[in-house]
Amino acid sequence: MATIHKEIRLDARAEDVWEAIRDVGAVHERLAPGFVTDTRLEGGARVVTFANGLVVRELIVTLDDGARRLAYAAVGGRSTHHNASFQVFAEGAERTRLVWIADLLPDEVAGPVGEMMEAGSRVMKRTLEAVQSRA
Repeated sequence: MATIHKEIRLDARAEDVWEAIRDVGAVHERLAPGFVTDTRLEGGARVVTFANGLVVRELIVTLDDGARRLAYAAVGGRSTHHNASFQVFAEGAERTRLVWIADLLPDEVAGPVGEMMEAGSRVMKRTLEAVQSRA
C-alpha cells in the first residue's frame, strides 16, 4: 500500500484553517478554488470535480472537531483503496501545520495522486493564507 504524506505550514490561525476544512461541501470555494471547480453533497459523501475533469466521490468517514480531523474514503476510479485525512495543528497563535495523508492501492496510482496532492497543497496554502491576511 502506498502512503502519501503532505505537511503544509501556514501563516494562518488553526481555527480558520479548520473552519475551511470542515466545510466539506465548499472545497471549491474555501479550500482549493480553481484546483477544485465544484463540490456537491450527496448523503454522507461529497462529489468533487477537479479542474482536470476528474470527478471523485468521497465518503465522509470522520469529522472530529475536537481533534480537528477530517477522514474520507474516495470510491471508484483507478484506486481499489483510497483513504485520506486532514488534520489541523496550531503552532502558536497565528501559524498552523496542516497534515494530509492518503493511503492507496494499487501502488501505481501513487504517482498521479501524489502530483494532484502536491498541486492541491499549493492552492490550499495560497487560499488559506490569503484569508488570514484579510482578517
